[in-house]
Amino acid sequence: MLTRLDRVRPFAVHETMVPAAALAPAAQAAIEGCLLTGRRDLRRRLRDYLRWLRGPGRSVRADRQQREFTTLRLQFNNILTQFDVFTEVVTQRSEHETGVWLSGLDVVATDALELPGVELDAPPVVCYLARGPGAAIRRVRTRLPGGAENPVAIIRVPRERIVGHGIASSLLHEVGHQAASLLDLVPNLRGYLDGLAAVESDPDRARIWGTWRSWISEIVADLWSVAKLGLSSTLGLMAVVSLPRWAVFRPSGSDPHPVPWLRVRLSAAIGAALYPDPQWTQLARLWANLYPPDGLAPKWRDELARLDASIPDFVRRLLGFRPPALHGRCLGEALMAPDRSPRRLVAAWLKVRDSDRLLASQPPALVFAMVGQARAARLISPERESRLLGQLLTHWALRSSLDVSMLCASRPRPPRIAAGRKTMKEGRHVRV
Repeated sequence: MLTRLDRVRPFAVHETMVPAAALAPAAQAAIEGCLLTGRRDLRRRLRDYLRWLRGPGRSVRADRQQREFTTLRLQFNNILTQFDVFTEVVTQRSEHETGVWLSGLDVVATDALELPGVELDAPPVVCYLARGPGAAIRRVRTRLPGGAENPVAIIRVPRERIVGHGIASSLLHEVGHQAASLLDLVPNLRGYLDGLAAVESDPDRARIWGTWRSWISEIVADLWSVAKLGLSSTLGLMAVVSLPRWAVFRPSGSDPHPVPWLRVRLSAAIGAALYPDPQWTQLARLWANLYPPDGLAPKWRDELARLDASIPDFVRRLLGFRPPALHGRCLGEALMAPDRSPRRLVAAWLKVRDSDRLLASQPPALVFAMVGQARAARLISPERESRLLGQLLTHWALRSSLDVSMLCASRPRPPRIAAGRKTMKEGRHVRV
């Protein structure tokens, strides 16, 4: 086992990638440090076990020796599983073009984690691609196999969404999960909604608050995405949940995601509250026309109607909630960004669309918001959108890589120490 453990080498010595595709130094260091700590601890325990076998352990029963060995073997498999968690993230950085785009998505995610006026202890974020329509996140400081803390936020984004404005909707939804964790939003909102349910005299209203409470973790992530992307978020969500009719209306059960039909309408209502514009009503009406709630079981149709009717009040309460982490500000005040309003986004797009330099200089999340709004206004074709976003992801990845290189180059060099050379003849060091 010691021999096999020695074959688990750092990513830095066996993964090839162009510099622009590389993980950010903070992410690379955090991942390698986590894995190194696990390997070092296991190696120490294995050597202690061998010493025990040669000493006191020689006289114990074989089943005790085997029990100790199997415990170590389980830890060894945990080390390999932890390694595999990060392998896909790192290995994809070697893919031509895709690797650089992933580095660009890291930059987008990092930008989207910022919240003006709030100091977030934001972790390094790394992205990778996977099959399927949905995204997912392994948040920082959650448990890895074996109990070690995850040192970075790992976001899985759908490969089928590379590359268009819709990928930002999936990406920033997962960023929203990480931000909600850093701000401790979900437990605070659950307590708030429990309080609303407790004071309701109408049992049906109390049950509705309880339903929104059961979905609040996913709702907060959608809220973050809409606040950062505007219409791009809701359009991206519609693309994900445009499923067969039975799946769109299927009850969630224990799933923390809202019923897809309600989720899109809720996303549009959040957008309308943050960035008022007729487009949100039109979008909600379009969704209802695509999936009319006709032919459902009467009881379920009535429940959906009650939940749908409660959306305006729920959104008002959600945006008006004042979590402790925001120091007196409500969620709506903290998250609403004036430059994400539909008119501002269209005006910004018309100003920068013919200048690659101006476009690349904008915050990445804002660019995705502009492009999504431009698509909705038919100001950009899907073909140009894909080419443009691919170029921008490459630019952001390259700029990030060059910024790191320039930072390293600008650091003061340590005092130069004269080198020594040992001569074969004299067997001593000679200063040169």
